[in-house]
Amino acid sequence: MTAVVPVLKIENLSVHFPIRGTRRVVHACDEVSFELMAGQTLGLIGESGSGKTTIGRCTLRLLDPTSGSVLLKGEDISRLKRRQLRRLRANMQIVFQEPLESFSPALTVGSQIELPLRVFSGLNSSARKARVFELLERVGVPTGSAGVLPSSLPAGVLQKCAIARALATDPQLLVLDEPTSALAPEAEAEVMELLGRLQRDSGLAYLFISHNLSLVRSFCDLVAVMYLGQIVEFGPQSTVYDSPSHPYTQALLNSILRPDPRQRLEREGGRADLQGEIPSPIDLPPGCYLATRCKFAVDRCHTERQELTEFAPGRQARCWRVLELSGSSGPVASLPR
Repeated sequence: MTAVVPVLKIENLSVHFPIRGTRRVVHACDEVSFELMAGQTLGLIGESGSGKTTIGRCTLRLLDPTSGSVLLKGEDISRLKRRQLRRLRANMQIVFQEPLESFSPALTVGSQIELPLRVFSGLNSSARKARVFELLERVGVPTGSAGVLPSSLPAGVLQKCAIARALATDPQLLVLDEPTSALAPEAEAEVMELLGRLQRDSGLAYLFISHNLSLVRSFCDLVAVMYLGQIVEFGPQSTVYDSPSHPYTQALLNSILRPDPRQRLEREGGRADLQGEIPSPIDLPPGCYLATRCKFAVDRCHTERQELTEFAPGRQARCWRVLELSGSSGPVASLPR
């Protein structure tokens, strides 16, 4: 039986940015590993500066990794030459956060959706234009929008056009970098419904980067929680949200505002508050990066480096205490909140 190859497989990915005039570096992400299959959505969550966008850009080779590998359908793209990489560009696309900034203000929307077809498709001019109209209809935008400038369209409609442009080459992977954060709630709902329908129809794999924890919960199959460039917890969305194990995950999810005051009080009564300041990504501590802020930390946490380790089927955490608890009390480990 032939093994199913992940659409995306990232192994021990690290990105360090050198500081000019010194030998020091900024640790943007460290030892990140995960797999993403066709038809799955992986949500990357964490505070600003945790490394989410860096991973997204490395996935597309918009940034070169310091070490590690990025495999697209089994082929390592992290070290390919530009000409070799060009042939794979059609299989991976990105939708950016700000739709207006992702389009040239001087060119019509249709000409910019057509551009990937000029590069990759080999279609003639009339066939390209027909394909542009087909793509606009697919995302629910009137074909007349092809002839206008980006500034003439509302943000929600323009973001749908950005999705149409990303679909032009029939990719297998879409990186969605905060695709709805600039949109009004109604437009956000329309874009998310569109993304869900497109995935059901074509089996696209999504890497979904977002600060909107509620949106990730409703849309993603898997969740990777990031802190200071590391994945600290990974697993199915339902289990990570319903029984977060890592202290940072607990604190992050406790920040979600809930409309029912009784729910808020219930969460606040047992929440895992973090104390102190986030360490510098230049001078990282030798053990757990959260140890100086975590009320559960013991001596080992301050001195020994943790690996992201499976503690239950499909669930991983980067925490000595969670691993100790899972070994002593069954398959589900979660530090008390």
